Amino acid sequence: MNTHQLTFCAALAAAMLITASCTRTSEQEQRTEAVQAGQNLSQLFENYFEERLKLFPLEATAIADARYNDQLPNDLSQEHTARVRQLYQSYLDQINQIDRSGLSAQEQVSYDIFKYEMQMSLEGLEQPSELLPLNQFWGLPITMAQLGSGSSNQPFNTPEDYQDFLGRIKGFSVWGDTAVANMRRGMSMGIILPRALTLKVMPQLQAMVVDDPTKTIFWAPVEKLPETFTPAQKDSIRQAYTKAIQEEIIPTYQKLYDFMQQEYLPASRSSTGISGIKGGDEYYKFLVRYWTTTDMTPDQIFDIGQQEVARIRSEMEKVKEQVGFKGTLNEFFQYVNDNPKFTPFETPEEVLSAYRQVEQRMQPQLDKLFGITPESKFEVRQTEAFRAASASAEYNPPAPDGSRPGIFYVPILDASTYNVVGMESLFLHEAIPGHHYQISIQQEQEGLPRFRQYAWYGAFGEGWALYSESLGRELGLYTDPYQYFGRLSDEMHRAIRLVVDVGMHAKGWTREQAIQYSLDNELTSREAAVAEIERYMAIPGQALSYKIGELKIKELRQRAEQELGDKFSISAFHDEILKGGVMPLAVLEKKMEEWIAEQKNT
Repeated sequence: MNTHQLTFCAALAAAMLITASCTRTSEQEQRTEAVQAGQNLSQLFENYFEERLKLFPLEATAIADARYNDQLPNDLSQEHTARVRQLYQSYLDQINQIDRSGLSAQEQVSYDIFKYEMQMSLEGLEQPSELLPLNQFWGLPITMAQLGSGSSNQPFNTPEDYQDFLGRIKGFSVWGDTAVANMRRGMSMGIILPRALTLKVMPQLQAMVVDDPTKTIFWAPVEKLPETFTPAQKDSIRQAYTKAIQEEIIPTYQKLYDFMQQEYLPASRSSTGISGIKGGDEYYKFLVRYWTTTDMTPDQIFDIGQQEVARIRSEMEKVKEQVGFKGTLNEFFQYVNDNPKFTPFETPEEVLSAYRQVEQRMQPQLDKLFGITPESKFEVRQTEAFRAASASAEYNPPAPDGSRPGIFYVPILDASTYNVVGMESLFLHEAIPGHHYQISIQQEQEGLPRFRQYAWYGAFGEGWALYSESLGRELGLYTDPYQYFGRLSDEMHRAIRLVVDVGMHAKGWTREQAIQYSLDNELTSREAAVAEIERYMAIPGQALSYKIGELKIKELRQRAEQELGDKFSISAFHDEILKGGVMPLAVLEKKMEEWIAEQKNT
């Protein structure tokens, strides 16, 4: 080897060392940048969550964070809306500064959810919801009564707790004034409730107007003052609550009732759907995207609904034949509704006990379908009397600190008329493994940012609960054909929603048309059908989330089963769905596709 060659080799070796060194440095820098990006993202999420709780203190109370239990901001005010808009815009700007490609897979999911949430929240602020602050299903007058009853999220354990709620009562008075002002503004702009809904709201408000403060639901915590309180503390609380109920709570409900009766009812609209208000068509398209977390159009959803109704109807016909019923399907609905053998209960406690027995029957099978199960406690309770008449069965999440269990609330107006058909599927949906598993597991997952631990997306959450109903046979339920018929009826109920919700809000259907469509296609009473249809009128688009989410989860399961074959594990699939918490359906689909790919390579 000559001198020239030696020199060249030495130079080449040196260059290679430099390149290797640069590569190592570059890799190290990239790793450092990725760690920094992850830390920045984590801090951003934490900052957002803390700022959000200050603006939405009821959310803090719901997760047993007591710092803001005395606060009730006027969320109908332009000032509050401006602060909320600033919050969302600020964090959207900040998340856009972070390089998504440098994040871990879990961080990318959080990034995608957060960005979606900021964008949709900002778009939501452009909608006229503050002009429609009351309906018979949701609203602060209902929430305040639940909080003030002492059986909901608001704690009443210490003298400070009692003092805190007095602060919220002051906030409620201010809110009531703004609600009236906003509804008057809505009336002048043609943004107003249908007459049928105004008529439903009025008795709810009137029920809170009484002469004797001790006869309101707000007195319940005073009835149950802890023994540890001193006589002076008890006396002080009784005086303060008597004054607050007399001078603030009852006058606020009275003011709202008088306004609704004297001004709002005469002006309420005769149309059924949200398209009947100014800008209603565009508002509904937004609500469809908001509740389904998809870009589906109302027409697409309407078509899917009609297909699902036809499919489920044919399944119902099979059950009717199986039990030997000779009449039409509608006559079979009537038979199941009216036959005394399906109403075996005499007391509310018997109804609640029957639900607890459903849990016991399926308990042995749960471990086969789920690797992860909640640590949170769970209870079945009767819905409070003050709201039972207009309430559906529902789930109230547990407090993360264990101070409050997950609660499956069952409205029982008359136990002797409570129908046993459908109890199994209802328990699967509202309780286990539906809402209780999904929400508790989400809250208990370590490593999830708090905005994800306490998030809610109806398409995922309600989609999971409806999917849970389909697991009945795998869990040892639906052995009675009438319980399986109840399951089909519950599924039909959600399919009907796709048709009637779009029908009323985008296709000009009347309330009566929608009620009749329900009666023609499902196991229900006229009274129940009216309540449901009026719920969809009050909360356009919300009822679409159940079936759209369920169909996506079923589609993902089928895809996983087909692609993984022998490698498919149903418990691993369920765990993967649940451990990330709720998210928009597009984010879920992407996440599960990556999981399927990982399973193939294991």
